[in-house]
Amino acid sequence: AEGYALGDLAGFHFLTGRHSNALALTDRALEIWQRLGVVSWIRRSLNNRGLLLEGLGRYTESGRALRQSLAHSRQLNDPYGEAVTRSHLGNLYEHTDPRAAIEQHRRSLAIGDEIGAVIVQHSAHCNIGYAHLRLGEPAAALPHFEESLRILGGDGDWHGESQTRLGLVRALRLLGHCDRAVRECTALLRGADARADRYTGGLARHQHGLLLRELGRTGEAREQWRSALEALDGTDEQTVVEELRELLAGAR
Repeated sequence: AEGYALGDLAGFHFLTGRHSNALALTDRALEIWQRLGVVSWIRRSLNNRGLLLEGLGRYTESGRALRQSLAHSRQLNDPYGEAVTRSHLGNLYEHTDPRAAIEQHRRSLAIGDEIGAVIVQHSAHCNIGYAHLRLGEPAAALPHFEESLRILGGDGDWHGESQTRLGLVRALRLLGHCDRAVRECTALLRGADARADRYTGGLARHQHGLLLRELGRTGEAREQWRSALEALDGTDEQTVVEELRELLAGAR
């Protein structure tokens, strides 16, 4: 019961952008599952550990945890677990080789198609979209974000939906489709505010400010960036926080 509770609490911290706290809780849960010898939960904890380490920039440790999780998935003959781990490996590879990342996401997608796992399929398309953005290919990214949302439908996975919509807004902005990007970003903000999701709201306001700047509405953009910085205070989202500070400094 303690292992389950620690895992759930870690998930809460992850969803609010506090990856360091989530990692500490995940490691405590992992110790329990290793002591009990429950391989399925060892696999899951290692998978989550790899995801969190990647988000914190500890890439070598992330790769080690994810490869251990992948080995346990094969031991358990768990295709769903393998698909999720390959998704996280793709996110890790994106930092150094986005093409290799896309290959991992396509392998995850193939497993998702085979077992009919909607969340895996949706996540794979979303992640492929982000890899294309990393490569500077918004036109290639856009259909993957759109397909990800189509697959998800009304499944109710807010985390997955919000991440996909953030990517969609970025792709639309980079392609110059500002009107549609503003509509999508406004819908994302409404969803975040309705759920009191300050973390997602902060990320969305960052993008909204970039859109407003491109439309020549610099004063409104600055207001969005200030709100975003306040919402992301105390999270581990350092890359966006640093960019927000630079944007505000340059907008004076």
